[in-house]
Amino acid sequence: MRPRTADGTGRRGSGYRVGRRWVLTAAHVVRDPDGSATTVRFEADRAGEWTAPAHVVLASEKADVALLEITGAVPEGVHSTAEPPPYGAVPDADETLPITALGFPRFKLREDRMRRLDDGSPSQYRDSCHATGMTSVLSNRREGTLELAVGPPGSDPEPDRSPWEGMSGAAVWHEGTLIGLISAHHRADGLGRLAAVRVDRWYEQLTGAELELLRQCAGLPASPSALVPVAGPSGGTERPVSLAHLPDDLPLRELNGLLTELTALPTVRDHTSLALVLDSIDPAIAAMSPRSPALRPDVFGILRTCLRYRGTLDQLLEAIRLMEGDSAGLARVDQEAMELSRRHRRADERR
Repeated sequence: MRPRTADGTGRRGSGYRVGRRWVLTAAHVVRDPDGSATTVRFEADRAGEWTAPAHVVLASEKADVALLEITGAVPEGVHSTAEPPPYGAVPDADETLPITALGFPRFKLREDRMRRLDDGSPSQYRDSCHATGMTSVLSNRREGTLELAVGPPGSDPEPDRSPWEGMSGAAVWHEGTLIGLISAHHRADGLGRLAAVRVDRWYEQLTGAELELLRQCAGLPASPSALVPVAGPSGGTERPVSLAHLPDDLPLRELNGLLTELTALPTVRDHTSLALVLDSIDPAIAAMSPRSPALRPDVFGILRTCLRYRGTLDQLLEAIRLMEGDSAGLARVDQEAMELSRRHRRADERR
């Protein structure tokens, strides 16, 4: 979506269509006094692209959520694709949840050399960013937002503009349930951290009339008790074995099995996803590990560093589980972890 500013230029944000004529986004994206100046754009630069004017019918600065009504024509054939999503409540508990979000941040700005402006220079466009990562629920408690750990942009060349500019308003999902909207990038948190307003906090921050409007137009449940309860993957299942008791001077041969299975996982083999995993655990691990361009020595250094910081090896494996999901490779990692734990518990008992 692209609100017009007072000087006639455009400002961009992301959003999600929750009904035939209704779009959710962040309130600060459409902060202009005249909401009718907003244009929404779907399927940008694709065969099914369409745009329409939209009017802001709700904009809560406190909750940073806005509801837009599409006032222009909606093309035939797209009506049935915009059902209200399921909305979820995130527990105030020690949970780490996988999340996804789709938006159009500034760092995805590209040159289209097939299209030229009047002066002959290539036109520009923003491509989509499908951000995947994790949220650690107990972070940002004072602010009341979700902290999202996602893959960072490669660089931050503009000191006065965030590379994430334009991502605000993107819906944040956990396993098909909408749990928030991206609202900010706090530069001090680093390039791999975003903040998102929580759906379950809307019931505290919005007025009764605003909640009723979201209920009627966006399908928001009438009360927080009707939200989908969101829980981490450990809920109701056997908890993975802990490796916190391992000695910090464990030799390489003892780690060989675990190392071999870890380096076979796509999450660990990919530089970006491994960096995201390390960014979501104790920062001392990424800072202190003797990093290597070769995968196996690199992961071995990470494991040895984790052994020196008790409990962080468990954090590492849990973050990898969240990124990897259920897979045969992950099952082999858990089996190696179990065998490693058993061997050293037996050794402790013999002493």
